[in-house]
Amino acid sequence: GNAPPGVDPEAFSWFQAVDADHSGYISVKELKQALVNSNWSTFNDETCLLMINMFDKTRSGRIDVYGFSALLRFIQQWKNLFQQYDRDQSGSISFNELQQAFSQMGYNLSPQFSQLLLARYAQRSSNPSIQLDRFIQICMQLQSTTDAFREKDTGLVGNVRLSYEDFLTMVVTRMM
Repeated sequence: GNAPPGVDPEAFSWFQAVDADHSGYISVKELKQALVNSNWSTFNDETCLLMINMFDKTRSGRIDVYGFSALLRFIQQWKNLFQQYDRDQSGSISFNELQQAFSQMGYNLSPQFSQLLLARYAQRSSNPSIQLDRFIQICMQLQSTTDAFREKDTGLVGNVRLSYEDFLTMVVTRMM
């Protein structure tokens, strides 16, 4: 059939190809099978789940064609940003590129923090770097936790005082 109103025809045809069980919805598993990084590795489960949850208006753990279409636009925006920060066009973000990306996005983060992220999210190698899926995941989590922090940092001083349970509540509501 034809694409529903408001859905890009290309997104609609891709939706039909990705919807392996023809349920009319895309699950995390189906999404994971459809998305690849520049090195042909599939997107990781955590990133796929984060993105499904972001576009799943019914909280059913899956997205319809409208959510999928919005998700593709979302991924394309992140891909454009990723390519902008991938200065050497290697298809992945190195330590220096990650530092520059954070700085240009307005985050004042230490080299040690960037190194921690590389250790956690990069594939093990002598020259660790971040693929698109992990870049999206890191940026989404950074944005989310920064928003949570700013809600508590009403004076915009850069630090807050909060209880352990307030901290856990921030993490659980923003990250899980």
